Amino acid sequence: MAHQPSVTRTTPAPHPPGNPPSPAGLPALQKATAGLQPPFAVVDLGALRVNAAQMTRRAGGKPIRLASKSLRCRALIGDTLRLPGFTGILAFTLPEALWLAEEHDDVLVGYPTADTDALGRLGADERLAARVTLMIDSPEHLDLVTAAIGPTGPPVRVCLDLDASLRLAGGRLHLGMRRSPLHSPRQARDLALAVTARRRLRLVGVMSYEGQIAGIADDRPGSRAGRTAVRLMQKLSTRELRERRAAAVRAVRSVAPLEFVNGGGTGSLENTSAEPAVTELGAGSGLYAPTLFDHYRGFSPRPAAHFVLSVVRRPGPRHATVLGGGWIASGAPGADRLPVPVWPTGLRLLPQEGAGEVQTPLTGEGASGLRAGDRVWFRHAKAGELCERVNELHLVDGDRIVDVAPTYRGEGRAFL
Repeated sequence: MAHQPSVTRTTPAPHPPGNPPSPAGLPALQKATAGLQPPFAVVDLGALRVNAAQMTRRAGGKPIRLASKSLRCRALIGDTLRLPGFTGILAFTLPEALWLAEEHDDVLVGYPTADTDALGRLGADERLAARVTLMIDSPEHLDLVTAAIGPTGPPVRVCLDLDASLRLAGGRLHLGMRRSPLHSPRQARDLALAVTARRRLRLVGVMSYEGQIAGIADDRPGSRAGRTAVRLMQKLSTRELRERRAAAVRAVRSVAPLEFVNGGGTGSLENTSAEPAVTELGAGSGLYAPTLFDHYRGFSPRPAAHFVLSVVRRPGPRHATVLGGGWIASGAPGADRLPVPVWPTGLRLLPQEGAGEVQTPLTGEGASGLRAGDRVWFRHAKAGELCERVNELHLVDGDRIVDVAPTYRGEGRAFL
């Protein structure tokens, strides 16, 4: 991994909210990291803070629950939660949530768990049980949870995961994520009743994530017809979900009082915050601003996270090869899941090879000027997945490194 400069983390927040840094820009980032050996990852604190402020403005006064999988760095999670407008954590696994709950008192697990060991630990620890909320979407999950936590102990907090997908033609057309089987208000009420019938479970929230709105850019390159179709789908889905989510929340509230109703994502903050039924939003990817967020009409985040690789070969006058680079984003395979070379300009991947595990050839106008030892700066397609490739993030303010923060991987924590 990259050489770590002699920078230690002495304060939890290098930049107070009242004095945020400005985005550094690539020349300043290059200057700051000139003494590092690739591969390494960099976070521009100025860009991150600009993105955070943009997200809170778009949230319209409603708090944003920080999606930890989008950052995967405890130091940056803590720093972000000290910013105005961010409250609570949306975790992706129960073991991760238990780990984060050692420092934070409000952690919602965004997905159901089948980890009976972690459930047993949660159910036996009064402090953790008060800080962590489980996600549930079926009676089957209720059976698994209640069996794992046992009949005695502190109450365990539960949130219902309401499916946010758009279903048309009697359900034959499904637009959105394949998440929860809980779709209708009646199904939500029935499951709420099932939760309240379990003595050790306490129903505290409802969540729904509209991936077909928040996670699909509405101004992507390509055909005009394709962009129009996406916008029409999102408009229809926004209207349908607004009504159904409100009805589901009313149905659940008729069974039990709720502390929160969570919805949305980075790409839908304005739409979701406008729903009266929603009390808080969930987001995080917009802080790093990976390439999948480059083509939204409603907002333009600043690229904050980069990784850097070394040129090691010149296979031809119009090609240069860097060591490594196969840092592919999850999801359906496609060009939009590949990392993008951004500096020097005029570089692109080869369609026949893409980004390789041990080497990545590049071509384009910028390739002819590269020599062995030169550096190429990349952006990842998704946010937190970058942190699964490096042990640390070099945090830059202006033209200097002000901190080196371990990623989850760097702390020996591989949750998924």
